Amino acid sequence: MIAIIDYGVGNLRSVEKAFQFLGFHAEVTSDPLRVLEADRVVLPGVGAFGKSMENLTAAGMVPVVREVIASGRPFLGICLGLQMLFDTSAEYFGPDRKTVPGLGIVSGEVLKFETAELKVPQIGWNRIYKAKETPLLEDVADGSFVYFVHSYYVKPLDESVTACRTEYGITYCSGISYKNVHAVQFHPEKSGHTGLTILKNFARLK
Repeated sequence: MIAIIDYGVGNLRSVEKAFQFLGFHAEVTSDPLRVLEADRVVLPGVGAFGKSMENLTAAGMVPVVREVIASGRPFLGICLGLQMLFDTSAEYFGPDRKTVPGLGIVSGEVLKFETAELKVPQIGWNRIYKAKETPLLEDVADGSFVYFVHSYYVKPLDESVTACRTEYGITYCSGISYKNVHAVQFHPEKSGHTGLTILKNFARLK
């Protein structure tokens, strides 16, 4: 079973339906025990980094995410689910406007696009270019178009975790793969055939 973590943010049903369309058993759940029982786990997310970390903590999912990853089970972060894996985000939250800590699974930070030439947030279709060969991107052509909605991007401390990159004013990391942890900035559930291929690859990971 693929558990899709429900912590009060994001369009979770579209991810669930995409897996079900592909013939895989996926379930949206806010039950930490149910997540711990799953064979694979997905952390989706849209919205503000600080609020999402607050919700994830309140839902009791922070130790669950850590335990799932430590167990070696396949884990997929989507959009904000990628960003929350990092140490900190520059997306301020609250009246003190402090940098917000993330899960610290991947060393690095989340930064805001700083460009006068391009619109922020980046919304729409853009290309991904492979930084290395990974099971997640198997059968995905280099330069494939996928769908993005975001104002912030991740900057890993160790570039070897980068699975793919995208150009938008700068060239940035748009996906990571490290051991059993995979995550993408774009929305595979909204990215047509390419996105479905990525979700299928994840569902077949061992």
